[in-house]
Amino acid sequence: MVGKIIKQISNDYTVKADKIYVCKARGKFRNMNITPLVGDEVIINDENYILEILPRKNELKRPQISNIDEAIIITSLKKPDFSSNLLDKLLTVIEFNNIKPVIIFTKQDLLNKEEYQNVKPYIDYYKKIGYEVYMNDETSKIKKIFKGKVSVFTGQSGAGKSTLLNRLDESLNLKTDEISEALNRGKHTTRHTELINIEGGLVADTPGFSAIDFHDMSKEDIRDSFIEFNKYRDDCEYRDCTHTHEKKCKIKEKVEDGTILKSRYENYLKFIGR
Repeated sequence: MVGKIIKQISNDYTVKADKIYVCKARGKFRNMNITPLVGDEVIINDENYILEILPRKNELKRPQISNIDEAIIITSLKKPDFSSNLLDKLLTVIEFNNIKPVIIFTKQDLLNKEEYQNVKPYIDYYKKIGYEVYMNDETSKIKKIFKGKVSVFTGQSGAGKSTLLNRLDESLNLKTDEISEALNRGKHTTRHTELINIEGGLVADTPGFSAIDFHDMSKEDIRDSFIEFNKYRDDCEYRDCTHTHEKKCKIKEKVEDGTILKSRYENYLKFIGR
């Protein structure tokens, strides 16, 4: 029987097929160093064991989830403060994994006028380069992005993932918590990954995190995951231009004239270790 893993707690996997089954994974997966993930399409038997994991179209390492259509990046503008570095890291990893990113900015109401003017250029820029961007109070628009898709919510702890899910579906009653003033980040309130039915799609609420790495990504992979770079790269003098030390580099020119956001380019240099 074929089903989809919709929740994992410890060694128990909740599989949705003709009904809901709580299954264990066969020992062969451990011997093969393979871990079933939420989102996996699997074959199970009558004894509630997972026998086989069907091929994945993609997967994320952190949070661990597979077969994702879109990643909803919940990005706080204050408490915790906006981090272009973290947002660009997430966008880079998501682009590399061929997942559609959607950016939702939260906590705009906590900003004063000056603070909002400081972050508005970032919001406008991500829209300009082609990303789907929403503010968290645009509930009716946000609800439409889930239908028929498997979506994952991700972003730093305390950014408001569970709060937004509760707003989309009040019956969820997901636990939320206060932000640590000293650490400028939230406490972890989501303890496991689970796919939830929302607005005609499956949405994963995942444990929050504040660090991510470029697992299995080369410097070239990172470069090619900056979508606005790809628009101009053919205009660089060298086909394999790294956009760092080369003299006739169109990307650096576009940074200088303000077409490419300076923080995006600076984050790119940090990501490749320059």
